[in-house]
Amino acid sequence: MKDDSTDYSAKAIEILEAAEIRIRRGGFEAVSYRDLAADVGIKAASVHYHFPQKALLGAAVVDRYSDRLLATLGRVDLTQTTVEAHLQRLCSCYVAVVQHDEMICLGCMLGAESKDLPDAVSAAARRFFKRLLDWLESVLGDRADAATLAVHIIGTLQGTMILAVTLKRPELMDEVAERLKQLVAV
Repeated sequence: MKDDSTDYSAKAIEILEAAEIRIRRGGFEAVSYRDLAADVGIKAASVHYHFPQKALLGAAVVDRYSDRLLATLGRVDLTQTTVEAHLQRLCSCYVAVVQHDEMICLGCMLGAESKDLPDAVSAAARRFFKRLLDWLESVLGDRADAATLAVHIIGTLQGTMILAVTLKRPELMDEVAERLKQLVAV
């Protein structure tokens, strides 16, 4: 998921991308300004220039990730696209993260450590999940169980992602995605 945001300079986007990779591989504490500076070929002071506080950097990484994911998922329009097609797009995003990136979702990583995160980063992680659940609830429409089913689907995808990476079995994502599509079709 690349971003063409004009809210950040080209160097700030490089820093955000490097920080995202480090967080997705090792959690929030895996990010140091010294390492980010080395990753993007600048001095650590220049990272501080773009992001004066690590918590602000972390929140920006999460918000950017969330914006990109929701842009990829697209607007919910059940008159043009079926529930199954929207769910397929969601599952495809999760499958791609594991099978192509060989990492877990940024939200998953930060959600697991949210109690120990700075407030700004923890709040951004909550926003990520809230926005994703809201999108999925909209997809599920007027079903009485939409809110519960949305939590079940996201929780299943997030948990399967951890298992697929840990067990080195990326095919688990496809198998679970198929089962989730069957569940929604019922």
